[in-house]
Amino acid sequence: MYMKKLILVVLLPLFVASCNYISKNSNTNLDQEHLVLATLWFQNSPEAKALYYQGFNISKERVLEFKNDPGEKPKAVVVDLDETMVDNSPFQGKMIETGKPFSSDFWADWSSKAKAKAMPGAVDFTHFCDSLGVTVIYISNRGVAELEPTMKNMTDLGFAFVQKENYLLMDTMSGKEPRRNKISEQYDIILLLGDNLNDFSQVFENRGDDWGLSLVNEYSKEFGRRFIVFPNPMYGEWEKNIYNHKRNLPEKERFSLRRKALVSY
Repeated sequence: MYMKKLILVVLLPLFVASCNYISKNSNTNLDQEHLVLATLWFQNSPEAKALYYQGFNISKERVLEFKNDPGEKPKAVVVDLDETMVDNSPFQGKMIETGKPFSSDFWADWSSKAKAKAMPGAVDFTHFCDSLGVTVIYISNRGVAELEPTMKNMTDLGFAFVQKENYLLMDTMSGKEPRRNKISEQYDIILLLGDNLNDFSQVFENRGDDWGLSLVNEYSKEFGRRFIVFPNPMYGEWEKNIYNHKRNLPEKERFSLRRKALVSY
Protein backbone atom coordinates (compact mmCIF):
# COMPACT_ATOMS: atom_id res chain seq x y z
CA MET A 1 0.00 0.00 0.00
CA TYR A 2 2.82 2.37 0.92
CA MET A 3 4.51 1.72 -2.44
CA LYS A 4 1.26 2.44 -4.34
CA LYS A 5 0.84 5.75 -2.50
CA LEU A 6 4.45 6.65 -3.21
CA ILE A 7 4.02 5.96 -6.93
CA LEU A 8 0.85 8.06 -6.96
CA VAL A 9 2.58 10.96 -5.22
CA VAL A 10 5.44 10.84 -7.73
CA LEU A 11 3.32 10.46 -10.88
CA LEU A 12 0.46 12.83 -10.09
CA PRO A 13 2.49 16.06 -10.48
CA LEU A 14 3.90 14.74 -13.76
CA PHE A 15 0.40 13.98 -15.03
CA VAL A 16 -0.89 17.43 -14.06
CA ALA A 17 2.11 19.13 -15.68
CA SER A 18 1.55 17.11 -18.84
CA CYS A 19 -2.12 18.11 -18.98
CA ASN A 20 -1.22 21.76 -18.46
CA TYR A 21 1.33 21.58 -21.29
CA ILE A 22 -1.18 20.02 -23.68
CA SER A 23 -3.80 22.60 -22.73
CA LYS A 24 -1.45 25.51 -23.27
CA ASN A 25 -0.08 24.21 -26.57
CA SER A 26 -3.27 22.92 -28.17
CA ASN A 27 -5.49 25.06 -30.36
CA THR A 28 -9.01 24.86 -28.98
CA ASN A 29 -10.48 27.23 -31.59
CA LEU A 30 -12.12 24.94 -34.14
CA ASP A 31 -13.80 27.68 -36.20
CA GLN A 32 -11.86 26.66 -39.33
CA GLU A 33 -11.91 22.92 -38.67
CA HIS A 34 -14.19 22.38 -41.69
CA LEU A 35 -11.17 23.11 -43.92
CA VAL A 36 -9.09 20.19 -42.66
CA LEU A 37 -10.08 17.37 -45.01
CA ALA A 38 -10.12 19.54 -48.15
CA THR A 39 -6.72 21.02 -47.28
CA LEU A 40 -5.21 17.63 -46.53
CA TRP A 41 -6.53 16.35 -49.87
CA PHE A 42 -5.10 19.32 -51.73
CA GLN A 43 -1.70 19.08 -50.04
CA ASN A 44 -1.20 15.31 -49.99
CA SER A 45 -3.47 13.53 -52.44
CA PRO A 46 -1.70 12.07 -55.49
CA GLU A 47 -5.03 12.44 -57.28
CA ALA A 48 -4.79 16.20 -56.82
CA LYS A 49 -1.32 16.26 -58.32
CA ALA A 50 -2.47 14.05 -61.20
CA LEU A 51 -5.34 16.42 -61.98
CA TYR A 52 -2.90 19.33 -62.30
CA TYR A 53 -0.64 17.38 -64.64
CA GLN A 54 -3.73 16.37 -66.60
CA GLY A 55 -4.94 19.97 -66.82
CA PHE A 56 -1.62 21.29 -68.07
CA ASN A 57 -1.21 18.39 -70.51
CA ILE A 58 -4.61 19.21 -72.02
CA SER A 59 -3.67 22.89 -72.03
CA LYS A 60 -0.55 22.15 -74.08
CA GLU A 61 -2.65 20.25 -76.62
CA ARG A 62 -5.05 23.17 -76.90
CA VAL A 63 -2.24 25.70 -77.34
CA LEU A 64 -0.83 23.63 -80.19
CA GLU A 65 -4.31 23.45 -81.70
CA PHE A 66 -5.23 27.12 -81.34
CA LYS A 67 -1.92 28.94 -81.79
CA ASN A 68 -2.49 29.26 -85.53
CA ASP A 69 -6.09 30.46 -85.29
CA PRO A 70 -6.79 33.18 -87.87
CA GLY A 71 -6.28 36.74 -86.66
CA GLU A 72 -3.66 39.46 -86.78
CA LYS A 73 -3.16 39.80 -83.04
CA PRO A 74 -0.58 37.70 -81.18
CA LYS A 75 -1.97 34.79 -79.18
CA ALA A 76 -2.25 34.70 -75.39
CA VAL A 77 -3.27 32.29 -72.66
CA VAL A 78 -4.91 33.88 -69.62
CA VAL A 79 -4.30 32.12 -66.31
CA ASP A 80 -5.40 32.62 -62.74
CA LEU A 81 -2.65 32.53 -60.10
CA ASP A 82 -3.78 31.11 -56.77
CA GLU A 83 -4.47 27.37 -56.77
CA THR A 84 -3.98 27.42 -60.56
CA MET A 85 -0.29 28.27 -60.92
CA VAL A 86 0.82 28.49 -57.27
CA ASP A 87 -0.14 26.61 -54.10
CA ASN A 88 -1.32 28.69 -51.14
CA SER A 89 -2.70 25.81 -49.09
CA PRO A 90 -0.29 26.60 -46.20
CA PHE A 91 -2.47 29.66 -45.68
CA GLN A 92 -5.49 27.38 -45.17
CA GLY A 93 -3.27 25.37 -42.83
CA LYS A 94 -2.62 28.50 -40.78
CA MET A 95 -6.34 29.31 -40.73
CA ILE A 96 -7.03 25.86 -39.30
CA GLU A 97 -4.14 26.07 -36.84
CA THR A 98 -5.19 29.45 -35.46
CA GLY A 99 -8.96 29.27 -35.98
CA LYS A 100 -8.81 32.66 -37.70
CA PRO A 101 -11.02 33.45 -40.71
CA PHE A 102 -9.75 35.02 -43.91
CA SER A 103 -8.91 38.71 -43.79
CA SER A 104 -6.87 40.94 -46.08
CA ASP A 105 -4.21 41.51 -43.41
CA PHE A 106 -4.03 37.81 -42.56
CA TRP A 107 -3.63 36.94 -46.25
CA ALA A 108 -0.99 39.66 -46.76
CA ASP A 109 1.09 38.11 -43.99
CA TRP A 110 1.27 34.94 -46.11
CA SER A 111 1.65 36.44 -49.58
CA SER A 112 4.40 38.83 -48.44
CA LYS A 113 6.56 35.82 -47.58
CA ALA A 114 6.67 34.84 -51.30
CA LYS A 115 6.87 31.18 -50.31
CA ALA A 116 4.06 29.59 -52.34
CA LYS A 117 5.09 26.51 -54.29
CA ALA A 118 4.33 25.93 -57.96
CA MET A 119 1.45 23.65 -58.89
CA PRO A 120 2.55 20.47 -60.71
CA GLY A 121 3.17 21.22 -64.37
CA ALA A 122 2.60 24.98 -64.07
CA VAL A 123 6.16 26.25 -64.59
CA ASP A 124 6.74 23.91 -67.52
CA PHE A 125 3.51 25.07 -69.16
CA THR A 126 4.62 28.72 -69.19
CA HIS A 127 7.90 27.81 -70.88
CA PHE A 128 6.04 25.61 -73.37
CA CYS A 129 3.90 28.60 -74.36
CA ASP A 130 6.98 30.81 -74.58
CA SER A 131 8.66 28.34 -76.95
CA LEU A 132 5.68 28.62 -79.30
CA GLY A 133 5.46 32.40 -79.22
CA VAL A 134 2.27 32.38 -77.14
CA THR A 135 2.14 34.88 -74.27
CA VAL A 136 0.94 33.97 -70.77
CA ILE A 137 -0.98 36.70 -68.92
CA TYR A 138 -1.63 36.37 -65.19
CA ILE A 139 -4.98 37.70 -63.93
CA SER A 140 -5.42 37.52 -60.17
CA ASN A 141 -7.50 39.03 -57.41
CA ARG A 142 -4.39 39.54 -55.37
CA GLY A 143 -4.19 43.25 -54.65
CA VAL A 144 -1.93 45.47 -56.74
CA ALA A 145 0.19 46.07 -53.62
CA GLU A 146 1.14 42.38 -53.74
CA LEU A 147 2.75 42.58 -57.17
CA GLU A 148 6.37 42.74 -55.96
CA PRO A 149 6.27 39.69 -53.63
CA THR A 150 4.19 37.82 -56.21
CA MET A 151 6.77 38.41 -58.93
CA LYS A 152 9.62 37.51 -56.57
CA ASN A 153 7.87 34.28 -55.64
CA MET A 154 7.28 33.31 -59.27
CA THR A 155 10.79 34.31 -60.34
CA ASP A 156 12.23 32.09 -57.61
CA LEU A 157 10.03 29.23 -58.88
CA GLY A 158 11.26 29.67 -62.45
CA PHE A 159 8.06 30.80 -64.18
CA ALA A 160 8.24 32.48 -67.58
CA PHE A 161 6.60 35.84 -68.33
CA VAL A 162 7.42 37.36 -64.94
CA GLN A 163 7.21 40.99 -66.08
CA LYS A 164 4.91 43.69 -64.73
CA GLU A 165 3.04 43.98 -68.02
CA ASN A 166 2.03 40.32 -67.77
CA TYR A 167 0.18 40.80 -64.46
CA LEU A 168 -3.29 42.24 -64.01
CA LEU A 169 -4.00 42.23 -60.28
CA MET A 170 -7.09 43.57 -58.53
CA ASP A 171 -7.35 47.32 -58.08
CA THR A 172 -10.88 48.11 -56.90
CA MET A 173 -13.15 45.58 -58.64
CA SER A 174 -12.84 41.81 -58.20
CA GLY A 175 -14.59 40.99 -61.49
CA LYS A 176 -12.09 39.82 -64.11
CA GLU A 177 -14.05 40.58 -67.28
CA PRO A 178 -12.74 44.17 -67.66
CA ARG A 179 -9.19 42.85 -67.39
CA ARG A 180 -9.86 40.14 -69.95
CA ASN A 181 -11.31 42.79 -72.25
CA LYS A 182 -8.17 44.87 -71.81
CA ILE A 183 -6.03 41.90 -72.82
CA SER A 184 -8.26 41.31 -75.85
CA GLU A 185 -7.37 44.76 -77.15
CA GLN A 186 -3.81 43.53 -77.73
CA TYR A 187 -4.08 39.74 -77.95
CA ASP A 188 -6.31 36.95 -79.17
CA ILE A 189 -7.08 34.94 -76.04
CA ILE A 190 -6.98 31.31 -77.12
CA LEU A 191 -7.27 29.61 -73.71
CA LEU A 192 -8.21 30.36 -70.09
CA LEU A 193 -7.05 28.43 -67.01
CA GLY A 194 -8.45 28.70 -63.49
CA ASP A 195 -9.88 27.03 -60.40
CA ASN A 196 -13.00 29.21 -60.28
CA LEU A 197 -15.69 29.61 -62.95
CA ASN A 198 -15.29 33.38 -62.70
CA ASP A 199 -11.82 32.90 -64.20
CA PHE A 200 -13.43 32.11 -67.55
CA SER A 201 -16.38 34.38 -68.23
CA GLN A 202 -18.56 37.03 -66.66
CA VAL A 203 -21.61 34.82 -67.22
CA PHE A 204 -20.56 32.76 -64.20
CA GLU A 205 -20.56 35.71 -61.80
CA ASN A 206 -24.32 35.48 -61.18
CA ARG A 207 -24.85 31.79 -60.53
CA GLY A 208 -28.40 31.76 -59.24
CA ASP A 209 -30.00 29.43 -56.73
CA ASP A 210 -28.72 26.30 -58.47
CA TRP A 211 -25.10 27.24 -57.67
CA GLY A 212 -24.43 27.84 -61.38
CA LEU A 213 -25.02 24.24 -62.43
CA SER A 214 -27.32 25.28 -65.28
CA LEU A 215 -24.60 27.61 -66.59
CA VAL A 216 -22.06 24.80 -66.47
CA ASN A 217 -24.44 22.62 -68.47
CA GLU A 218 -24.97 25.43 -70.97
CA TYR A 219 -21.23 25.89 -71.51
CA SER A 220 -20.30 22.22 -71.12
CA LYS A 221 -18.53 22.01 -74.48
CA GLU A 222 -16.07 24.75 -73.46
CA PHE A 223 -14.62 22.79 -70.54
CA GLY A 224 -11.50 20.98 -71.68
CA ARG A 225 -11.67 23.08 -74.83
CA ARG A 226 -11.25 26.82 -74.19
CA PHE A 227 -11.74 26.58 -70.42
CA ILE A 228 -9.38 24.40 -68.34
CA VAL A 229 -10.55 23.93 -64.74
CA PHE A 230 -8.28 22.94 -61.86
CA PRO A 231 -9.48 21.45 -58.54
CA ASN A 232 -9.89 23.56 -55.43
CA PRO A 233 -12.06 22.07 -52.68
CA MET A 234 -10.81 24.55 -50.05
CA TYR A 235 -12.59 27.77 -51.04
CA GLY A 236 -14.22 29.59 -53.93
CA GLU A 237 -17.26 31.45 -55.19
CA TRP A 238 -19.30 28.27 -54.79
CA GLU A 239 -19.25 28.81 -51.00
CA LYS A 240 -21.50 31.85 -51.29
CA ASN A 241 -24.54 29.70 -51.98
CA ILE A 242 -23.93 27.78 -48.75
CA TYR A 243 -24.13 30.97 -46.71
CA ASN A 244 -26.93 32.61 -48.74
CA HIS A 245 -24.45 35.22 -50.00
CA LYS A 246 -24.05 36.62 -46.47
CA ARG A 247 -20.67 37.55 -45.03
CA ASN A 248 -19.38 37.57 -41.48
CA LEU A 249 -21.96 35.12 -40.16
CA PRO A 250 -21.29 33.64 -36.71
CA GLU A 251 -19.48 30.32 -36.96
CA LYS A 252 -22.36 28.52 -35.27
CA GLU A 253 -24.69 29.66 -38.05
CA ARG A 254 -22.13 28.82 -40.76
CA PHE A 255 -21.81 25.33 -39.30
CA SER A 256 -25.59 24.90 -39.43
CA LEU A 257 -25.81 26.15 -43.03
CA ARG A 258 -23.06 23.79 -44.17
CA ARG A 259 -25.00 20.88 -42.69
CA LYS A 260 -28.21 22.11 -44.29
CA ALA A 261 -26.60 22.21 -47.75
CA LEU A 262 -25.60 18.54 -47.63
CA VAL A 263 -27.40 15.88 -49.66
CA SER A 264 -28.02 12.68 -47.74
CA TYR A 265 -30.56 9.84 -47.78
